[in-house]
Amino acid sequence: MTGYAAAFDWARRHVRDGRLPTAVLGIATAEGTVALDAFGATGDRAARIDDHYRLFSITKTLVGLTAARAIERGLLTPETPLSSAIDGFGSDRDDIVRLRHLAAHTSGVPEPHLDTAVPLRDVLRAGGRDFAAGTMSRYSSVAFEGIAALLEHATGRTWDEGVAEWAAAVGADGLTLDESAHPHEIPDAAASGIDIAAMARLRHPGAGAIGRAADLLALGTDLLRTHETGGAGGSVVRPATLAMMRRPLTGAIPRMDPYPAERGQDWGFTWNLRTRAPGLIDRDVYGHGGWSGTEFWVHPTAGVAYVLLTNLAARPGVDADELDNAVVAAL
Repeated sequence: MTGYAAAFDWARRHVRDGRLPTAVLGIATAEGTVALDAFGATGDRAARIDDHYRLFSITKTLVGLTAARAIERGLLTPETPLSSAIDGFGSDRDDIVRLRHLAAHTSGVPEPHLDTAVPLRDVLRAGGRDFAAGTMSRYSSVAFEGIAALLEHATGRTWDEGVAEWAAAVGADGLTLDESAHPHEIPDAAASGIDIAAMARLRHPGAGAIGRAADLLALGTDLLRTHETGGAGGSVVRPATLAMMRRPLTGAIPRMDPYPAERGQDWGFTWNLRTRAPGLIDRDVYGHGGWSGTEFWVHPTAGVAYVLLTNLAARPGVDADELDNAVVAAL
């Protein structure tokens, strides 16, 4: 790990100084995992490199890859309307919500709390809109229930069954919705406004996955292999499909909180594209973060991917751009 000493020092320092309770940091190349370590404890539970964590919004990328595989099979296109999977959806709207809008946070579907007591499919059926599809970008988790509905309609399988299919093939078989995986608790979840048990019951396709660092590192390795010459080494999606997923979909349209224009990012097909991020050394990067501080990013030109798993909602003094730069600068 000596080449990435600054990155691991970053994680160790934040745990030591109490800004994070735990941190599992891993780094991968197209050859596989090259560095992995764990720091800290949740109460009296010491963090270990093979521990499960709640991935929160990194879940969105797993669903996105599953939808992209359905596109490869001719079962969906980015233009497929949500109304094809949910009868009556959009009857109160004068626009059409398509798969690409759901995947790029431009659907305008009203957003409930992550721990809503209303089934997510019912939220979508309830209708309404905050803006016309494609005219604005506002971060949405419930939109991924729309992607889940399209996947079920097109493939006959639930979103998590679709993820399990490709995940096992790349060695990411720890990805799950099963609470028996015993993910690390989030000490400030309730204080930050989320009932974790209620959220877990939703099997939320925008935030519900649980996984290990090794699972995401295996995915990162596969994606990096897809970027290599001809993409012959990757197996989750084909090179052209991954290029499609990385195509910016939000452009210059207005951005609403929590991702205003000054954040310097764009949305592709479920990927966060930090192509204009002012705090990064290398802007050729895509990935996603999660509510409790989880991070998963792939730098294709640099040839590296990294994962940070942690478990705290409020993280003053923690700037993940510092970690990203430390990883890239080590190359």
